[in-house]
Amino acid sequence: MKYKYEMHCHTNMVSQCGRVHPKEIVELYKEAGYSGIVVTEHYSPLTFTGMSRVFPQKKIDFYLSSYYEMKKYETEDFSVMFGMELRHYGTGADYLIYGVDPEWLREQGNLMFPWEKSIYKLMNSQGYLVFQAHPFRPYILRCNPNYIDGVEIYNGKTPKSENDKAFEWAKKNNKLMVSGSDFHTNEHIARGGIITKEKIGNNADLLRVLKSQNFEMIKTY
Repeated sequence: MKYKYEMHCHTNMVSQCGRVHPKEIVELYKEAGYSGIVVTEHYSPLTFTGMSRVFPQKKIDFYLSSYYEMKKYETEDFSVMFGMELRHYGTGADYLIYGVDPEWLREQGNLMFPWEKSIYKLMNSQGYLVFQAHPFRPYILRCNPNYIDGVEIYNGKTPKSENDKAFEWAKKNNKLMVSGSDFHTNEHIARGGIITKEKIGNNADLLRVLKSQNFEMIKTY
């Protein structure tokens, strides 16, 4: 048996660009034959307003709300995992971070201040994995490949030419690879993700599978 997992998903509860409620997202992905989702809301200045741009930990319950809401609809056959899409102040680079413990996140300060090297060391110290998202989109700053574990080589909202460049960049730098739909609206359903031979039930399973690279990439072209 094979299992499909969405690796890049935003909701209307947290990400300003998200348009779909967590419950509907789960229903859509179940209908599409998926076995789970990693919720990766934007952890960026646009997500936090007012003083929370400096002290986002004051709104951490808000940031985690969509994950806990989606978790309500988790079943034995459909898992919901927590991740992040982090953007630093003053840069266009986006990082998908997998394996993050939401309770650990509560204890952290503002993760938009530290830049790539510091964030990479912090996340790796916890065993988390850092992937650069859609690195060849216009206006996206590609990071130093020494400070990422992997690359999103297929993004469902990104043209094939840019995804192909991401694949070549990842291969050149010997990085882990992943695919994600970058879900924001209903039209983005099931445009990406991974197909595994083993069931992924939690972040520990997810990290092991990502490190092994023992999966197929979901692509829509």
